[in-house]
Amino acid sequence: MISVFGFLVLAMIVLIRLPRSVQQVMPTAELQPVLPTPVNARSEYIADGRRVGVDVLQLNDGSLIELAPWDGKSRFTIIIGGLDSRPDQEGEPVRTDSLMLVSIDPASNGIGVLSIPRDLWVRIPEQENHDRINRAYFIGESRATGYGPRLLQQTVSWNLGMRIHNYVLIDFQAVINIVDHLGGIEISIDYEINDQRFPDMNYGYDPFYLPAGSHLLDGRDTLRFARTRHGNNDVRRAERQQMVLFALRDRVLSLNTLQLIGPVPSLLATLGDHVETGLELEQIIQLALLLKDVEFDNISMRVMDFEFLEEYVTEEYQQQVLVPRVERLPILLSQTFGEDYAS
Repeated sequence: MISVFGFLVLAMIVLIRLPRSVQQVMPTAELQPVLPTPVNARSEYIADGRRVGVDVLQLNDGSLIELAPWDGKSRFTIIIGGLDSRPDQEGEPVRTDSLMLVSIDPASNGIGVLSIPRDLWVRIPEQENHDRINRAYFIGESRATGYGPRLLQQTVSWNLGMRIHNYVLIDFQAVINIVDHLGGIEISIDYEINDQRFPDMNYGYDPFYLPAGSHLLDGRDTLRFARTRHGNNDVRRAERQQMVLFALRDRVLSLNTLQLIGPVPSLLATLGDHVETGLELEQIIQLALLLKDVEFDNISMRVMDFEFLEEYVTEEYQQQVLVPRVERLPILLSQTFGEDYAS
């Protein structure tokens, strides 16, 4: 419970300091999709006895990424995932419905946030074939309970060449509870959303309609706004999820301390089963103390869009996926996290 409270404090500090501008989506490039991954997922030992894939990650150029606890001074990167969990799936493996990579760099006193589409076509460790990135957690949990977060971290590391230190996973109900705790959020859009086949929690449909304009959304509608992708794609969906973050930031700023903190005990009582993280209280405190001093201009938020992706239909099962343009990913990662993003 203390860890969940600490995470909420940490999240609110991040939200308060988010920039307001949303990154623009670039048009699809006319290039053929490529499938190789930028990192070799190996499992052999290297000369000094460390295990590749366990103690270190080895990039194609032979350089190594250490997999060690955070020292409080170097870059710290967390993968945040929303779990596609339904009421009847308690204790069952589920997919991640959304993914965001958050990297904090004490050296530059900056934060980078990158939205990763769930249909990204990647190599998952110990899998022979490529698969959607949203299945990494599911596959890990299917192998062994509690292995899902580790496999998700390894998958992101091996495909982006970044060291992932920890994770935070939340389910649908956590999003609803947090937004309702804040009294709702305000969203403005310049297009209509009319999703008659938005999925409900019981494998039926929960039609979602939102006209262009400004709206005050409660927790349920916020979740539907962030999840719907009817009529567009995962890139636009990721943009809406970042809009939710901006709206949460504005809502937090509009509340006084009593309004913000007063309902926390009751909120915590409902969140215990809906948030999963490997962060310990000491790490949460370290991060919170660091984040409170991050300047507004030192926060970068981006979406992995069609400047760095190519639409692709797989030969097997004819799946529509998004293939990363591997040769351009270092540009995106450098722009979001800094040139030393792999450190």
